[in-house]
Amino acid sequence: MGTQSKIAVIGAGFSGLAAATVLAKKGYQVTLIEKNDQTGGRARIWQTEGFTFDMGPSWYWMPDIFENYFNLFGKSVKDYYQLIQLDPGYRIYFGEDEIMNIPANMQELEALFEKYEPGSSIGLRKFMEQAAYKYKTAMSDYVFRPSHSITEFIDLRMMLESLRIHMLKPMSSHVRKYFKNPKLIQLLEFPVLFLGATAQKIPAMYSLMNYADLAMGTWYPMGGMNQIVKAMTKLAEEQGVEILLNTEVEKIAVDKNKATTLVTNKGNIEADFVISGADYEHTDQQLLEPKNRNYTAEYWDKRTMSPSSLLFYIGLDKKLEGIKHHNLFFDEDLDQHAKEIYTTPKWPTKPLFYACCPSQTDDTVAPEGKENLFFLIPLAPGLEDSDELREKYYNIIMDRFENITKQKVRGHEIIKRSYAMEDFKKDYHSYKGNAYGLANTLAQTAFFKPAMRAKKVTNLLFTGQLTVPGPGVPPSLISGQVAASEADKYFKGI
Repeated sequence: MGTQSKIAVIGAGFSGLAAATVLAKKGYQVTLIEKNDQTGGRARIWQTEGFTFDMGPSWYWMPDIFENYFNLFGKSVKDYYQLIQLDPGYRIYFGEDEIMNIPANMQELEALFEKYEPGSSIGLRKFMEQAAYKYKTAMSDYVFRPSHSITEFIDLRMMLESLRIHMLKPMSSHVRKYFKNPKLIQLLEFPVLFLGATAQKIPAMYSLMNYADLAMGTWYPMGGMNQIVKAMTKLAEEQGVEILLNTEVEKIAVDKNKATTLVTNKGNIEADFVISGADYEHTDQQLLEPKNRNYTAEYWDKRTMSPSSLLFYIGLDKKLEGIKHHNLFFDEDLDQHAKEIYTTPKWPTKPLFYACCPSQTDDTVAPEGKENLFFLIPLAPGLEDSDELREKYYNIIMDRFENITKQKVRGHEIIKRSYAMEDFKKDYHSYKGNAYGLANTLAQTAFFKPAMRAKKVTNLLFTGQLTVPGPGVPPSLISGQVAASEADKYFKGI
C-alpha cells in the first residue's frame, strides 16, 4: 500500500518533521506543508547583520531522544552537528552577590548541595535515583503510547508503575520531602515552571526532568538549536519528503468522514491521510467545519495552557564579562511569579527571567567582538500585549541584569527585537499566544490530553505539543513518531 498512499502533514515543527520522515521511510508519499518561510516551527532562526538568533528553544536536554530518532534511519547526531556539554550547565543568580553554578559532574553537584544544606547529598542521591527510574520508565514506555483510551494503562504493571513514578503526588511535596533549603528547592522546581502549572499541581512524576537536567546534563549543538532543524529537514528530504514552504492550509475538506483535500493559499492538495502538527486548537476550530471538530470552543477555553513568553533578541556591540551560556535570574520571589502566571494571571509584578548568551560558547552566532543575547520572561497566556508593555518589561529586567552583572547593555544594542503573545498567534496560530503548548497538569496527562485521533474524521491525526506526550522539544519529536506509527496502522488495518 505504501507508495500508493499520499499523506499530508501540516506544520514543519519537530513533530511534523518527525512524522513526515518516519512515514516516508515506510514508503508513503509524504508532503509536508509549512506556512512560514523555513522549517522548524518555533525553532526557526532570525539572521541579521551577522547575528543568528534561535527564535525559540534554547535548552538541549535529553540527548538520548535525539540520538534515538536519528538511529531510526541508520544515522547519528554526529553525522549532522557537533554536540558539546556545557559545564556549568547553567548559572542561577539569586542576587548581586549570590551565584549558583550548576556543575555537570555529580560529585561536584553533591558538594554544592552540601554547601547549601549539610547532609543533603544523601537526599540528593535518593531523589536522583527515583528521578532516573521515572525517566527510564516514562521515556521508554509511557510517552510512546498514543493514549487513545484509559485501557492502554489498565494493567497491573502499569498501575504499579504509576504509583512508583508518583503519578498522583504533587512535585512540591515530593521535593520538600528531601530538601529544606529554599534555593535548592527553587533549583529543583524550576524545570517544571514551563510545564504549565505550579509545582503544587504538577505530578511528582516530572522529577524525571531533574534527572534530564542534573544527571544527563545541558548540551549545545554548535551553530545553535536550529542545527537540529537543519538535520531533520535534510533527513526528511533524503527520505523523499516533499516540503512546501510559505504554504498555509486554510481548510481541511472532509467527505463521508474522510479528509480528502487540503485547501491552501497555493491551491489544493489531495491526500489519503492527514496529520496536523499545526496548533491543535487552530486545526480543530478553524480548519475543520463544526460538524467535524473534536471539541467545542468552550472545551478549549477551559484547558490549562502552558505559559507564553516575552522574548528579546539582542545584538550587542561589545562582549559581556562573567556571564554563562544559560543564566536564570531568581533574584525575586519564584512563588509570586508562578502565581501571576497560573493562579491570578496578570503581567508579573517582579518577574523572574532567563538570559541566554550562546556567543559565550559559539563564535559563529555573532560577529567578532559582539554578543548574542536572548532574554525570556514567562507570562500567563492570553494577556494584553502591546509595545509599551514590552518596553516597560525590557527596562525592568535590564535594570536588574545590569545591576547584578555590573555592566551596561542599554546603549550598546545594535539589534533589538521583541516577540510575545501577538507574534506567537500570528506566526504559529498559537492558542491564547501560548509558547509551550498544553500544561502538563494531572488533569491533562496521558489520555486526559486532547486526543491524538480525530473522532469524526477517520483519516486525521493530531501531533505536537497540545497532544501526547506533551510540551518541549523531545516530547514533540516523540509525538511525531507516535503519530506516524498510528497512521501506518490505519493503512495496515490494525
